[in-house]
Amino acid sequence: MAVTDAIEEPSPSSNFSQPPQRHFYVTVVDRLHFKMETLVHLLGVAARRPALPIVVCCTSRDQLDAVCSAVSNLPFISLASLYSDLAESDRNVILEEFRKATVRWSQIVNAGQSGGGGSGGETGNNNDESSTNNNNTKSHMIVVTDACLPLLALGEAPVSARVLINYELPSKETYLRRMATCLAADGIVINVVVGGEVITLKNIEESSSLVIAEMPINISEIL
Repeated sequence: MAVTDAIEEPSPSSNFSQPPQRHFYVTVVDRLHFKMETLVHLLGVAARRPALPIVVCCTSRDQLDAVCSAVSNLPFISLASLYSDLAESDRNVILEEFRKATVRWSQIVNAGQSGGGGSGGETGNNNDESSTNNNNTKSHMIVVTDACLPLLALGEAPVSARVLINYELPSKETYLRRMATCLAADGIVINVVVGGEVITLKNIEESSSLVIAEMPINISEIL
């Protein structure tokens, strides 16, 4: 399924009129190359939203590495990854930075647009300020394996992403855990599935009392 490149400016007021935690799927042909291509194209459109917090979930470290490699050159994404042998201090920094990104997203939504005071003809630290503002308006993305999801049972706070992308379709239990640990109350889930997984997705939908709709071609309709 193609995702249109056309994307509108953020429309914060419409976000609050949408039902919470909407779920979608996009189907690709049964080839890993096309699945990755679809993900990269999807991110290339969605991540142009200023400061959009995104989590991409994978079931294995190999897939995590592949995703990070494929999206690392997208200029409007600040990318981090969580994996099992990551140092605890590094993990804490990544999670804290992502939580800060969700705050920035909320501020942009509430204000209607990122204001910032960086334009004009001032001298001195303009380059530094411009660089900082640019980093703050990048979409912030974490790629994570299921083994490294936030541990709510141990008191770790969820990360509350606006967009959760299931690059690999998990079991029902893991699907619900990804939601609980990674998704904001008004967040969006996008499942990237190959043709044969649609039946599995429908089983998750029915057994979890969810509504998982086919993703619109124009992604701005759901963002």
